[in-house]
Amino acid sequence: MNEPILRQHAEQAFQSELIELGKADDRPRPPSWKLSPWAVATYILGGTLPNGFEVTPKYIGKRTIVEVAIATLATDRALLLLGVPGTAKTWLAEHLAAATSGDSTLLVQGTSGTSEETLRYGWNYAKLLAEGPSRSALVPSPIMRAMETGKIARVEELTRIPSDVQDALITVLSEKSLPIPELNDEVQARKGFNVIATANDRDRGVNDLSSALRRRFNTVHLPLPETFEEEAEIVRQRTEAIGRALELPAEPPALEDIKRLVTIFRELRDGMTLDKKTKLKVPSGTLSTAEAISVLNSGLAMAAHFGDGKLRATDLASALTGAVIKDSSQDTLAWKEYLETVVKERGEWKDLYRACRELL
Repeated sequence: MNEPILRQHAEQAFQSELIELGKADDRPRPPSWKLSPWAVATYILGGTLPNGFEVTPKYIGKRTIVEVAIATLATDRALLLLGVPGTAKTWLAEHLAAATSGDSTLLVQGTSGTSEETLRYGWNYAKLLAEGPSRSALVPSPIMRAMETGKIARVEELTRIPSDVQDALITVLSEKSLPIPELNDEVQARKGFNVIATANDRDRGVNDLSSALRRRFNTVHLPLPETFEEEAEIVRQRTEAIGRALELPAEPPALEDIKRLVTIFRELRDGMTLDKKTKLKVPSGTLSTAEAISVLNSGLAMAAHFGDGKLRATDLASALTGAVIKDSSQDTLAWKEYLETVVKERGEWKDLYRACRELL
């Protein structure tokens, strides 16, 4: 009996769209790609196919950003998606890998503890002791597997990886080969291989990329949503999708609730109300679109399991306060000021004002 999956990979969740795109796609495809660059862009940005099939947008933003990212992957240069937390870098990288390779699972998660073996290869020590160094005793990394199969490898949070470990990628990206000196051998990348890395602007100065490594990436900056409407649509789409996946027994959030939350996040991020009339203290957190989605989902879970299934201000208050207050002193002052000077004065927000004030 198959157990339900909490979160499907992109190529699983959107399998029907990828199949339909493949049928309609008659344009040239780079070696080993499942779809042409045009079809990959349609998969990412959404559109209507000639047979009337609707492809849902996965990324809402400037088309140029997506086209540059796809064009980069069709060359021999790796792609670095750079931006502040919550700008859909991981989301976009996963879907790019799914559409080009049909496989988004060749992933290295960067942390301060990531070792060189994680990027290159390791060893099965039982076999190594019994047989000595051999290909069968070698444990390939996701990057090595991507090289052997001509697929896309993903490296998340590249700047969280120690600088000396990062540089293990230089030979892979420049020579398209991975030496195995213990066996006097190497792995040469098949056509279609490439790397998508992500990095946060907030991590600059932690483990900066060496100039040699940076030159081997084409950097694409992912901005925060440009307009209010764009951000509200992203929050609506993702909240509804996550709610369906989690099977929350709650009504989808009303558009007004989404707009209210997006307004709060944008005003606190910008340090000014949307009408430009009131300056505000800016909290230390990023208050990203991803955090807004998380706040809404937390509120829906509260409404579903401890309320009447309809999202109310009391359901949102705790998660919203936690999203804003990261540093207890600076952020608490900024949040209190915002509640008193902005939220309290907006008549239709009285319920949210009371619910949030009770938590302070």
